[in-house]
Amino acid sequence: MAMQIGLDELLSMLLARVDGMAMDAESQKSRFNIMFRVLYKKGLFTKEDVLESVREEHRILKELGMIEKIPSEEALAGVADNLMLWIEGDVKTLKKSLEEYDKRVQEAMARQQKSKIDVAPAAVLDQLDRLSGAQPGGGKKLIL
Repeated sequence: MAMQIGLDELLSMLLARVDGMAMDAESQKSRFNIMFRVLYKKGLFTKEDVLESVREEHRILKELGMIEKIPSEEALAGVADNLMLWIEGDVKTLKKSLEEYDKRVQEAMARQQKSKIDVAPAAVLDQLDRLSGAQPGGGKKLIL
């Protein structure tokens, strides 16, 4: 016998899973930040090393076909600079950068047209099936 699950139960399960994945990602990010700060403070790498590693990463991504082209040198330097802000722990600059990013995201969302998903109750779908002459319990109608 097939198991039925409600849309709200499915969404709850998916959101719980996404929350767990987000917590894991934050935990990993914190660990990496801590380790990179230790290595940087011990003088085991420099800002130039970070920039070279960013270049190498993008070269590899291009060769694997995961990106079409390597970003400009200015963009690569920006990525390296942002990484160094985290490694150095420059809170003032990080806050300013995050505020600017949030502002750009809000502006983009305001310009974007919002899509909407409506889910019809089962009774309405059954009524549509009866009106169209379809077999009860058969395929359901998709309403756009």
